[in-house]
Amino acid sequence: MAVVAATALATPLLLAASPNPGRPAHDPGKEAAKLSRELVRNASARDAYRHLQQFQAIADSTDGHRAAGSLGHDASAAYVYRQLQRAGYKVSYENFRFTYTETLAEKLSVVTPTPRDVSIKAMTYTPSTEVGGLTAALVAVPVDETTGCEATDYASSAFTGKIALIKRGGCSFAEKQAAAADAGAAGAVIYNNVEGVLSGTLGEVAAGKIPTGGLTQEEGEKLAADLAGGEVTVSFEIRELQEDRPTRNVIAETPGGSTARTVMLGAHLDSVTEGPGINDNGSGSAGLLDVALKLAKSKSNPANKVRFAWWSAEENGLIGSEKYVAALSEKQREQIALYLNFDMIASPNGVQFVFDGDNSDEVGEGPGPEGSAQLERDINEFLDGKGKPHEGTDFTGRSDYGPFIEVGIPSGGTDTGAEGIKTAAQAEVFGGEAGIAYDPCYHAACDDLDNIDMGHFDTNIDVIANAVGTYAHDLRSLTRPVTPDTGTGTPGSGGSGGGLREGHGRDAE
Repeated sequence: MAVVAATALATPLLLAASPNPGRPAHDPGKEAAKLSRELVRNASARDAYRHLQQFQAIADSTDGHRAAGSLGHDASAAYVYRQLQRAGYKVSYENFRFTYTETLAEKLSVVTPTPRDVSIKAMTYTPSTEVGGLTAALVAVPVDETTGCEATDYASSAFTGKIALIKRGGCSFAEKQAAAADAGAAGAVIYNNVEGVLSGTLGEVAAGKIPTGGLTQEEGEKLAADLAGGEVTVSFEIRELQEDRPTRNVIAETPGGSTARTVMLGAHLDSVTEGPGINDNGSGSAGLLDVALKLAKSKSNPANKVRFAWWSAEENGLIGSEKYVAALSEKQREQIALYLNFDMIASPNGVQFVFDGDNSDEVGEGPGPEGSAQLERDINEFLDGKGKPHEGTDFTGRSDYGPFIEVGIPSGGTDTGAEGIKTAAQAEVFGGEAGIAYDPCYHAACDDLDNIDMGHFDTNIDVIANAVGTYAHDLRSLTRPVTPDTGTGTPGSGGSGGGLREGHGRDAE
């Protein structure tokens, strides 16, 4: 694995390597229970909040965000690195290059028949219009199960030089805009097929053919209704800066413990350029950091290697985690016993979601790799023991567990939701307000320190602490059979980056 390392030299006694690495001196179950209790007791939202304050201060001093490839992310990574180095971890940077993107303009307005502004979000990796945009007729693509996915959905004479209005679903955003481009369209606006903001990705720069933006379901359906009544002309401007830049993941692991049984947990550290990203995903990053520091202070010598990762460029398409997994040898992949992901764990109107490892909810994608069902069960059992309600959520590939699943590594984790809309039933169970997003400040400037639910934050930090304490010593639950338990599931509650299938704000389809 190509890692440019800046490895810590000092190793405090409490994180010193075990004299018999890989061979616990005591019963693993007892050691696991002891460490789990200690970490759950000591790790806290209060302590993790101090890290969020640092992330906020960094954003405030660096253009208001901590996006990968920016000074804000570099400073965030350096802060995490220093904290871990002082605690005695073996810490390294994994450097890579990627295409940095920043929205310069995203405007849509109806010119005729009745002027009005329409909220639109530029899709990541979109081509740009000229400064000032263009004015053209809007044309709706006929709606079916695969709207805008095939050439037959377009007639060149109808779309040449015009803006295509396309409903989401059936294929990727990249495929939709490419088909519209082949039909001669000058731009594409894709509207959601569910409630909530649509902030998508075309996947990569090379996939972009025409300027493309995303609309809410409400806005899209309103435009479609306008078109049913006659011709609609719009003014359309989408512009995006695209620039090759360096960035880095932060990887830290315990000096001791068996590498052949590596327990891995991760969270993405980067924000979007629209805001400081304190919930997305300062929350997961701070929670993970607090537990890692509390593990370093414990008197336990983990039998298994514990590795933590703070990913970069998640918001650009899971690039940091994909780079990491792609660089692993077959042997290194086999050594990773599990991967747990924590992304947006303190949403202000959130729901406690647990990834559906066994597909018992029968929603969306299938189960995760063998062992994922056990990870889900273990988290659920812990939450049940704390009297905390929870709900399953689908493995959509929307966050950094995606690359691990793709190579067969058991995966799981939690989140509290992003742009999805809370239902009345969820509001009854979890509190909050039905009919609005789990995080109304998702990918926005208001995702700041005031956007954190401390209750959700504390619960999920306990989940992280319990998992670290348990799996640091004992992996036997990963082979214990799971009793099938169908329940209520949600099709992709969260995860903020460009996904293998969808990204929770950088959706691919």
